[in-house]
Amino acid sequence: MFGLCHLLGYRFAPRIKDLKERKLYTTEKPSTWPLLAPLIGDTVETAAILGQWTELMRLKASIETGAVVPSVIVRKLAAAGAGNALARALRALGRIERTLFTLQWLSDPVLRQRSHAGLNKGEASNALRRAVFFHRQGEIRDRTFENQSFRASGLSLITAAIVHWNTVYLDRVVQRLREQGTVVSNDLLPHVAPLGWEHIALTGDYVWTAPDLTVPFRPLREVHDTFQALAA
Repeated sequence: MFGLCHLLGYRFAPRIKDLKERKLYTTEKPSTWPLLAPLIGDTVETAAILGQWTELMRLKASIETGAVVPSVIVRKLAAAGAGNALARALRALGRIERTLFTLQWLSDPVLRQRSHAGLNKGEASNALRRAVFFHRQGEIRDRTFENQSFRASGLSLITAAIVHWNTVYLDRVVQRLREQGTVVSNDLLPHVAPLGWEHIALTGDYVWTAPDLTVPFRPLREVHDTFQALAA
């Protein structure tokens, strides 16, 4: 994944599991750096990268033009194993990128904070989908691909509706607080994700009524002054 993302011009910034057990990789022998030798694994096969560079560029072009699905390529290369020349080249390139990323991860607190924030939002989004998809215990049991697509699309639609609802009302809350004189910094807003669902009744009876177009929004709750003071 590190190598493939590098070819496509992306920066892969995962939260690496068991980072302390991961090895660094260099283009020279570990004995070149005696103090770092315990942290260094095998040397990078630069010859594999150079020998397959044309195929790596062809792989990059195939993905960018949509001729092949990236997930399919990843599965095939993983199944091919180290005996496949292209897989070996991509693995060597990925080792270089992962080493550079690991070194920056250990030395750059801002990178760690930004990566954790992005991953936490992704996990929150998955949690919302699991909460919404409670029918059939959260399992897609449809046999045909068409019905599976319909169910997945319905889940995405409901999730998007909740996110849209939260976004609209979070904006109205911020505007109301500012009108009342409360200072709400714009720097705080990127850290507020509209992924909560505690205020939404996901189970129970659903009653559909005609909307009152003269009242486009529901009234906001008034927050107690003491709570605002504590929040400030």
